Amino acid sequence: MKIIRYPNTTDRSLKPWSSADELLLEQVLGQNVSEKKIITYNDRFGYLNCQLHQCDVLSVISYKSQEKSHKINRENNGLIFDDTRFVNPLSSIDQKVDMALMKVPKSLHLFELYLAQINTCIKGEGVVYCSFMTRHFTKQLLSISYKYFELVEQSLAKKKARVLILKKKKELKENELINKLSLGDGQILKQYYGVFSAKEIDKATQFFINNLHVEENTNEVLDLAAGNGVLGYTIQKQLPNCKLHIIDDFYLAVESAKLNLKGEDISFHYNDTLKEIGENSIDLVVSNPPFHFEYETNIEVSLRLFKEVSYCLKQGGKFQMVANRHINYGPHLERIFNKVIRVMQNDKFEIYKCIK
Repeated sequence: MKIIRYPNTTDRSLKPWSSADELLLEQVLGQNVSEKKIITYNDRFGYLNCQLHQCDVLSVISYKSQEKSHKINRENNGLIFDDTRFVNPLSSIDQKVDMALMKVPKSLHLFELYLAQINTCIKGEGVVYCSFMTRHFTKQLLSISYKYFELVEQSLAKKKARVLILKKKKELKENELINKLSLGDGQILKQYYGVFSAKEIDKATQFFINNLHVEENTNEVLDLAAGNGVLGYTIQKQLPNCKLHIIDDFYLAVESAKLNLKGEDISFHYNDTLKEIGENSIDLVVSNPPFHFEYETNIEVSLRLFKEVSYCLKQGGKFQMVANRHINYGPHLERIFNKVIRVMQNDKFEIYKCIK
């Protein structure tokens, strides 16, 4: 079975699955899985979904790019793509499942949000298998697991991977897992567990906010990779009458932004591309672009988005972004935009203004 990455990458060290995925599959094969209802989590490129194609599998999809990966890999392997078998991590799942399979995410808050959803839909005798690379183990994995299940066991390690096996779910009241972040001016932003920077506005974004001044003639703004929508929130305070677009690949980020941003002129886009944004339609794009994906470091996604930003901007439109200085985005931006200015920097971060 051929499984590829979407988006693709030129980095040959980045694979579409790991030994943790293989061990997870090994744990469950041979258990009459064809007769069981299974739910999967954090199956980023559809490896588990495709391997278990003969089973009754429900896939929890947290990213638009993940959904597209599943579609591409199922079709590449001659399998039917049925999006009714996808649910989001906030869905109420009506059917009871026998087994849950999860590649443990880097975010422990996201791990807990997934376990909370599993707790509501798994049968009393159901079993949860959570795989991880041994170098990523933390005792918090165990403490979080014990919140939701009575028994927590560990498999033997194989190829530097291990599996947590959770049994006997606890009967718990459903709890909305939301973090609250202070903006320092008395305002509080909310975000679902798993969204970037759970305890406070991250330092790069705060540096950007402190130095973000929007021109009064700005009518249409796009907050790219918006997270909880804090940049859009900042712009809305400066220009309450502007039309605002919020876009993020992460479902929980878009839903978090909806908690924080209100108004008739706000459009929320759950997507990993800007293709649905009109050409030459945006006056200003702002972003703290991602370069970490789980445990991977990869700027290719951001570079692709920068090219799409140029497509969306009006002639003379501006792209303002903040980044860690060590990434050195400058030369990449200069290949895309007519003019690139480093408008501010400190010892860790730099702010660019790019003009189309």
